[in-house]
Amino acid sequence: MNLFLKNIVYAGCLSAVCMSAVYAKSWSLTPKSDVGFSINSLGLTVVKGSFQQFKATMQFDPQTLQQASTEFTMQVDSLNVSKPGLKNMIMGEDLFYTSRYKTVNFKSTQFKPHATNRYWIRGNLTLRGVTRPVVFDTILTPNNNNPNLLDVKSTTVINRSDFGMKKASTGVGEKVSIHLIGQWKAI
Repeated sequence: MNLFLKNIVYAGCLSAVCMSAVYAKSWSLTPKSDVGFSINSLGLTVVKGSFQQFKATMQFDPQTLQQASTEFTMQVDSLNVSKPGLKNMIMGEDLFYTSRYKTVNFKSTQFKPHATNRYWIRGNLTLRGVTRPVVFDTILTPNNNNPNLLDVKSTTVINRSDFGMKKASTGVGEKVSIHLIGQWKAI
């Protein structure tokens, strides 16, 4: 084999190794990621919350999307809110009801591509013991500095009353924007 062909074979093998690192099969959400929500009313953000304790795993390879899946569990009592004066109300019976429901869970049922590096992740969200289907609009991009990381931005909007939370009252919106912003690390 001449030197030119050897270099092409070497480059092809190196490329395959790099792509397999970028698209590992198993991923874990890094602790620095932000999993949380915001509630808006009249065009203004009323409150933001961020879960400090969560566990999330993902099986993902864009070449085998039919096998892709993800699961999240957030510990409700680890919630930090932007307006501490509202924390008792948010954790109380009208909203999260933390004395009874300790976690919020999401389990995917389908990954569907809709643009470059963009996916609709369909699944079931369980909040306050109520399970409803939701769709997260998700961007998964290989990290430029580390082939073992995928940058992620994922969002969905729910109606809080659909999950047994008290209906919206004056000044507090019904719609809740849920987000995940951070990185998945290959495991």
